[in-house]
Amino acid sequence: MPLDLEEQEQLAELKAWWREHGTRITAVVLAVAVGFAGWVAFRSYSQSQAMEASVLYEAISNAAQANDAKALRDASGTLVESYPGTAYASMGALLAARYYFERNDLKNAKAQLQWVIERAASDDFKQLARLRLAAVLLDEKAYDEALALLESQPAAAYEAQYAALRGDILLAKNQAADARAAYKLALEKADKKNGPFQESVRMRLEALGG
Repeated sequence: MPLDLEEQEQLAELKAWWREHGTRITAVVLAVAVGFAGWVAFRSYSQSQAMEASVLYEAISNAAQANDAKALRDASGTLVESYPGTAYASMGALLAARYYFERNDLKNAKAQLQWVIERAASDDFKQLARLRLAAVLLDEKAYDEALALLESQPAAAYEAQYAALRGDILLAKNQAADARAAYKLALEKADKKNGPFQESVRMRLEALGG
C-alpha cells in the first residue's frame, strides 16, 4: 500500500533524524550493554571472592580452636594477601590477633591489629582494632602510644569502651583524676543494657573514690 504524502514526510524526517543521531544512540546503547555486562561480571567476581575468603576465615577459626599455629598463620596470611578488601580479611586478622594475644605473642598480635587499622574497608573494624591494640600496648606499658590510638573520635557504639580503656591507661600512669573523669564518661556513654560493663567501670571508679 503506497504511503500518503504525510506518511512519506514523516518517514523522511525519521531517516534524517536517524542519520544525525543514530551513531550516538548506538554508542549509548552499546555502552549501557557493556556496563551491564561488566556489573554482572563484577558481582559474580565479588561473590566468588567472598566465598573463597569465607573458607579461609573458617580455616583460621578451626586452626585457633585446634591450637594449630602453622595452619592459622598460613590461612590468615593467604586471606589478607589475596582477599584484603573483604570483611573476612579483617575478621580473620582480628581473630588471629586474639589467638596470638592469648598466647602472649604480642608482636604478631600487634601486626594483625595494625593491618586492620591500615587496610580494613570498614570503620567499625578499624575502631575495634584500635581499641584492642591500645589494650595490648597497655600490657606492654607503652602508655603514651596507647593513648594516642584512642585520640580519634570513635563511633557511638565504641565511646564507652574507648573511655574506659583510656581510664585504665591513665590510672596506670598514676593520673588518678584524669582516670576518674574517663571512667565517668564511660558510664555516661555506656549502653544501659550492658550491665556487666557498667558494673566493671563502676567498681574501678569507686576504687578511686567515686
